[in-house]
Amino acid sequence: MALSVETESHIYRALRTASGAAAHLVALGFTIFVAVLARPGSSLFSWHPVLMSLAFSFLMTEALLMFSPESSLLRSLSRKVRARCHWVLQLLALLCALLGLGLVILHKEQLGKAHLATRHGQAGLLAVLWAGLQCSGGLGLLYPKLLPRWPLAKLKLYHATSGLVGYLLGSASLLLGMCSLWFTATVTGGAWYLAALCPVLTSLVIMNQVSNAYLYRKRIQP
Repeated sequence: MALSVETESHIYRALRTASGAAAHLVALGFTIFVAVLARPGSSLFSWHPVLMSLAFSFLMTEALLMFSPESSLLRSLSRKVRARCHWVLQLLALLCALLGLGLVILHKEQLGKAHLATRHGQAGLLAVLWAGLQCSGGLGLLYPKLLPRWPLAKLKLYHATSGLVGYLLGSASLLLGMCSLWFTATVTGGAWYLAALCPVLTSLVIMNQVSNAYLYRKRIQP
């Protein structure tokens, strides 16, 4: 028997709510896992994976889910308040990423190793630079008077699309980091595949949630 449109809509929203909840838990769980593995403070390098996973796994995931009608932890608040929270989370993510990048550069300098010699390092640098540009672009949405000639609707679309690209770059950097000697020396077998699934899962959820949040916003606007 075919399901009614209303029933299908309820099922779809329930699945989106469940996937959003899973993304929250996976992002937090992965960050905690990396922190336990790295033991921050045990060495200069130990802060790098912790800060990068905090930036690109936890903080950015929470920032992007902030606008999801089903998955936002602050969906009861006004859009203006959620926009401010989104920008604060993105700024914190950028600061963590910059600090993580700076510490790994210092670590390599101390060891006399070459910089950007791996795909992980190259993807990580690109992700950090993209995050910086994304935060700068967000100022145009917080203060539209800075860009009076740009329609606000187009700015939001470009910002959301660019943010999604930046998130995927960060996730790719995390995945490549899990191929490093430091990670594979400790995490092997099924545990490695489970860890690798974390950024993949959150990326899939974010892609779905971001695109649907934009469609939802267009549907409710007069």
